[in-house]
Amino acid sequence: MTAHPRQLLLRKYDVPGPRYTSYPTVPYWTGQPTASEWLDSLARPPAGAAIYVHIPFCESLCTYCGCNTRITRNHELGHRYVDVVLQEWELYRRRLSPENRWPLAELHFGGGTPTFLEPPQLRRLAAGILAGVQVTPDVELSLEADPRVTTREHLAALAELGFNRLSLGIQDFDPKVQEIVHRVQTEEQVHAVVQHARELGYRSVNFDLIYGLPFQTETSIRDTAAAVTRLSPDRIAFYAYAHVPWIKPQQRRFTEADLPAGESKRHLYEVGRALLEGGGFREIGMDHFAKESDSLWQAAQEGRLHRNFMGYTARPVWPQVGLGVSAIGDSWTHFAQNEKVLEPYMTRVLSAELPVVRGHLLTPEDLVLRQHILNLMTRFATRWDRPELRTPFLDTAWARLAELAEDGLLELTDAGCDVTPLGRAFLRNICMALDARLARQTPPEKLFSRAV
Repeated sequence: MTAHPRQLLLRKYDVPGPRYTSYPTVPYWTGQPTASEWLDSLARPPAGAAIYVHIPFCESLCTYCGCNTRITRNHELGHRYVDVVLQEWELYRRRLSPENRWPLAELHFGGGTPTFLEPPQLRRLAAGILAGVQVTPDVELSLEADPRVTTREHLAALAELGFNRLSLGIQDFDPKVQEIVHRVQTEEQVHAVVQHARELGYRSVNFDLIYGLPFQTETSIRDTAAAVTRLSPDRIAFYAYAHVPWIKPQQRRFTEADLPAGESKRHLYEVGRALLEGGGFREIGMDHFAKESDSLWQAAQEGRLHRNFMGYTARPVWPQVGLGVSAIGDSWTHFAQNEKVLEPYMTRVLSAELPVVRGHLLTPEDLVLRQHILNLMTRFATRWDRPELRTPFLDTAWARLAELAEDGLLELTDAGCDVTPLGRAFLRNICMALDARLARQTPPEKLFSRAV
């Protein structure tokens, strides 16, 4: 094993690559399941299921954003949208027989900006989903929020229904960076929302931060990390900015020349990581941190950490049902995504039709490779020393894995592989070595952001 200089490794492995919130990744989905097949796949008796609700509305467009959004100041749309999402949920409730209904372990409102909805709308949406639903004793009910438009009344409306987790989009506190990404918010605004959440009983607060944004510098990262330490959330997602202007035209407000890249970009992460760890946060998974008192850190220590379309979670939950425009569901053996445009989504639901527009039925090979990639993403290791953990593709992947090991990123044996401390910076590249669909078909056009 030869550990090459870090700068050379960054040049070698800074290539476009998936983020692996699923395997296969969305561009490689084939064999779309029918509505009946998708519903049948939800009938497995799990320990607890998850529901993700996508609320796409935002009052202004953040230029870094890669989410499915609808920019509007017409809050009447929120009333209509809540009606439609509740009708979609009723379609599921009617079609899942009572003996196949599962207890709810997680409910997450994401966006867009969920707090675009007025407090009564948010409460009506949550109450309508939870009505008559059995929940697990440790159910987690969580909300993404924009500090600029989130009030105590928003948080109180959901706290009354048991919501206990809050995630705030911060990105960076540097005014110059905030201006170019069109997300201007002060530390005082964020502090007010965090304080309200603590007073109302939210037991976990997450901050989303991004490195690699335009005009970001080591100084801005240091100042942001200092502010985060003062605000003292429980969890942090410290993501790499995904520059995909061919998919998200708003990112053309700036150019590649404005972005830190390669060694400079990774240096921002390393500076931020050191400062966050100095502030009491511990690195887990890829680009995530948590205090040792948080369940996410405890899950990582006990081997229970999980990763899905919602990010890292403290336990595996199946199935995940996606409600709302563009929302994705996952039953482990099937994926299903709703219509990505608001009007077709609403039309199909109002016609009493599940609004699934695409999906994927996982093959036996997919299922094996999905488990290995999940293991790497959550445990930095995987094993293939049992027949059910092997598939012929692993033999063809051996040369790629051996090269990663030669570069010092892996420890490789016949039984499996372990990611080295150096290799954690290249985790997406390691997963790419086990991606059969990517190996067989290079994307014909630009699809992915840079891997490092």
